[in-house]
Amino acid sequence: MNAQTAPLPRPVRRLKTVITQQPEVVEAAQRLRYKVFSEEYGSDLGATNPGIDADEFDRYCDHLIVTDEYTGKLVATTRVLHHNKAKEAGGFYSEGEFELSSLYQLPGPLAELGRTCVHPDYRNGATISLLWASVAEYLVSRNVDYLIGCASIGMSDGGLKAWRIARYLQREFLASEEYRVTPLRALPHLTRTLNEDRPVDVPALIKAYMRLGARVCGEPCWDPDFRCADLLVVLDVNNLASRYNRHFMRHKAR
Repeated sequence: MNAQTAPLPRPVRRLKTVITQQPEVVEAAQRLRYKVFSEEYGSDLGATNPGIDADEFDRYCDHLIVTDEYTGKLVATTRVLHHNKAKEAGGFYSEGEFELSSLYQLPGPLAELGRTCVHPDYRNGATISLLWASVAEYLVSRNVDYLIGCASIGMSDGGLKAWRIARYLQREFLASEEYRVTPLRALPHLTRTLNEDRPVDVPALIKAYMRLGARVCGEPCWDPDFRCADLLVVLDVNNLASRYNRHFMRHKAR
C-alpha cells in the first residue's frame, strides 16, 4: 500500500470527566444536548435560547461531563438530581411522566439520572464506560441507594421498535413489584402483532443500564416533546458498588 492510499491515522483522544455546576460548562453541555436531541433526533424541546436545551431542573443538578483533553471538546454529558435537591426542585423530572409513590417507599435516598447524550463522533464503549465511571463514583461518594432514570427509545417508525424493545426489556429485566410505577401518558398500543422472535436492537445507553443491573419499572410512557417512548428504570447502587472497583476503575485509570 503506497502513501497515497494509506489510511489516515485515528485521531488521538484523551478523555477526562468532571462533575460541575459551573454556568459556562453547563451551557456547553446544554448545547450538546440540543445538538443531539433536537437537531439529530428532532425532539421539540421548546428552547427559549437558540441552540440550547435547558430546563428548570438544570440549576438543581450536578452535571457530569466528559471532555476530550486534546481538542477541548465536550463529548458527553449527563446530569444527576440528588434527592435533597429534588425537594427544592419540586420533585424529580420523571414525575412528569410516571407516578413514583412506590419508589419513595424504598429504604434509602434516590437520585435521578437524566439528559444523557454523547457526541456522534464519540459513541463507543470507552466514552460510555467513562461516563458511567463518573456516575458510579458520584453515587457512592454521596451515599445514594437507588438511581432512577428514563430510558428513551425513538419513535421514528411510529412505535414498532419502541414496543419491541419495551416488551423485550419487560420480559428479561422487569423489576419486582415494589419498584413498579405507572405512566401518566401510556404509550399507545400497536394495532398489529409484534414478532417477538426477531432480534431486538437495544440502544447502547439502555444496554449499559441493564449490564449494571438496572431493572425496568413497568409500562412505557409516551413523551411527545422528545418524540420517544420512555421506560423508567431503577438501579440498586449496592449492586453497582460491588462492581465498581472491578470494572469502572479500570476505565478511569486509562
